[in-house]
Amino acid sequence: MPKADHPSPHPKPRVGVLVFPGSNDDRDLARAFEFLGADVEMIWHKDRRLPQGLMGLGVPGGFSYGDYLRAGAMARFSPVMPAVANFARDGFPLMGICNGFQILCESGLLPGALVRNRDLRFICRDISISVEDAGLFRGQTFDGATLNIPIKHGEGAYVPDPQRKPRVAFRYVAENPNGTTDAIAGIANEEGNVLGLMPHPEHAVDPLLGGTDGAILLRAFLALALERANSE
Repeated sequence: MPKADHPSPHPKPRVGVLVFPGSNDDRDLARAFEFLGADVEMIWHKDRRLPQGLMGLGVPGGFSYGDYLRAGAMARFSPVMPAVANFARDGFPLMGICNGFQILCESGLLPGALVRNRDLRFICRDISISVEDAGLFRGQTFDGATLNIPIKHGEGAYVPDPQRKPRVAFRYVAENPNGTTDAIAGIANEEGNVLGLMPHPEHAVDPLLGGTDGAILLRAFLALALERANSE
């Protein structure tokens, strides 16, 4: 009788979701990760350490600190952020969605900034994005794919840092809804483990809610988290 394959030391991803005052998509992101088979830890912004054994981390959408000053500007000073930066520097996957993307840019973990939409109006609707660089999800094969995922933001126009060229992960297809530079919808760091995007994949994981294209991205993120943990 042939031997069974040796089981993975980490068969199930364990990921965290940050919670700031004003976060309102934290539970949606946690539920999406759980729906896709992950164990999830909710992490309060005043925690100075991340839980042991964490494999990946999500920074959710919402209005952290009421978006006072500008979106993400105050969250960058939360006690948890030095631990988040160390987590990213250690090569673990970190994903910022909408307000989370803004926070990662304000914190210097991603280059550039998110500013007010071109028409100064809040946008909330489904939109198509193309996958420009799936290489940041090592082993994934959806370069060039088009995904339909909701957006909902008032400050979603990405402006690159002239000193740090962005690694473009996603672009809007057919239209530029908010005036973002070069239709950029999401970027990654050079190492490929820190990702920020304005669309909300956590709202597109269940066909009952209108679509499942967001699950493609979140599954890839969880696979990257497992890969990083199993390389330890």
